[in-house]
Amino acid sequence: MSAPIVRTVAELRTVVAGWRRTGASVAVVPTMGALHEGHLSLVHSALQTADRVIVTLFVNPKQFNSAADLAAYPRTENEDAAKLAPLGAHVLYVPEAAEMYPDGFATTVSVSGVSDGLCGAFRPGHFDGVATVVAKLFLQTGADFAFFGEKDFQQLHVVKRMVRDLDIPIVVVPCPTVREADGLALSSRNARLSPTERAIAPKLASILVETAERLANGSPVTSTLAEARAAVLSAGYREVEYLELRGEADLQPIASIDRPARLIVAAWLGETRLIDNLRMPWSSLLADQMPRACQELAAGTASLIAVRLP
Repeated sequence: MSAPIVRTVAELRTVVAGWRRTGASVAVVPTMGALHEGHLSLVHSALQTADRVIVTLFVNPKQFNSAADLAAYPRTENEDAAKLAPLGAHVLYVPEAAEMYPDGFATTVSVSGVSDGLCGAFRPGHFDGVATVVAKLFLQTGADFAFFGEKDFQQLHVVKRMVRDLDIPIVVVPCPTVREADGLALSSRNARLSPTERAIAPKLASILVETAERLANGSPVTSTLAEARAAVLSAGYREVEYLELRGEADLQPIASIDRPARLIVAAWLGETRLIDNLRMPWSSLLADQMPRACQELAAGTASLIAVRLP
């Protein structure tokens, strides 16, 4: 049986109030629809954590940088509902744009610092749109837990900082990136890839793994990252917006692996923008520990072997 669909804030709050009267805990999984196994893994995690789970389906116009990109984003409510039906989510919240942003809407939530650089530099205003809609979803659902994938690692930081700074009573739960068997990080945008582009796409992940191995073995950060960017272009991508080593805790650029870190990349394959990231090992990279460190490079993502292409 499919979960009931609600489309207004008032209707949603009535449902949640009924749950609260029974003492139930509530989780929310915010999505823009076009669901794939990555989204479904978030729903699985939410169902294991909370008594009731709300999945939101809303293509947020405020986080798109172009009207064409917004228009091209898939709207697949019926298919999404069918995918969610076997999982047991309790409500699908599918508001219209006018419900989220009624006439006269004039408020923007902006998170500085962690939104600077990376996607923030190439998509001006994007994270203001993300923070604004996520803040509204948290307030509308009144959820205790919110589940986000680590693939959008900067977005995860923005949401966590917003929750902390605004004292929103919700726990943000990060979940590992889910990948195809060839290593490509799952994304709704993958559906836009042509067959030729789809064959090229996994090379982004394999280059991240190879770069992580080189850095773990002591290769200089600056030159290694430059070579990785060149490798992405040689693989068939038309543009690398960024490929950087950032501190995992604060997203600050770092020049050595002396703390938990992430390799983070955004690149264009044809007309499709793909992002990915990989956790790096840190601090204990001594010679006698190197084999174990290399085995753990892709912890929480795909294994090294799974993402390596022939």
